[in-house]
Amino acid sequence: MEDPYRAYRPWFHAATVYNLAWGLSVLVYPRWYLWLAGMDDSAAPFAQGIAMMVAVYAYGYYLLARDPERYAPFIWIALAGKAFGAIGFVACVSAGTLPWRFGLNALMNDLVWFPAFLAFGLRHARGSHKMPS
Repeated sequence: MEDPYRAYRPWFHAATVYNLAWGLSVLVYPRWYLWLAGMDDSAAPFAQGIAMMVAVYAYGYYLLARDPERYAPFIWIALAGKAFGAIGFVACVSAGTLPWRFGLNALMNDLVWFPAFLAFGLRHARGSHKMPS
């Protein structure tokens, strides 16, 4: 039987690896990211808090990659986190509390994954994953 989620599995595997690598690297050594984002060392706890959340999402993506049908509802949690991450970034930049360069975080951790994740969520919600009898 054909895997109806074959096209999405690579996205979930890639998100697992990316989130784990990015999250753990910023958690252990936030300075590299702070330099990239144009922030000083005093923002390390903020960056490490985001890193912890990003790393935790890796487990959800791992479960989605293993069994997309069973864990499909997790995608809505991921999409909510990505949407609110991008909205929060714009709000903080508008308020002057984050530099525009911090947008690399929103781009890589949120927006780049959004189209594939949304497509998966909508496909599952419409029931098009079910094979005809």
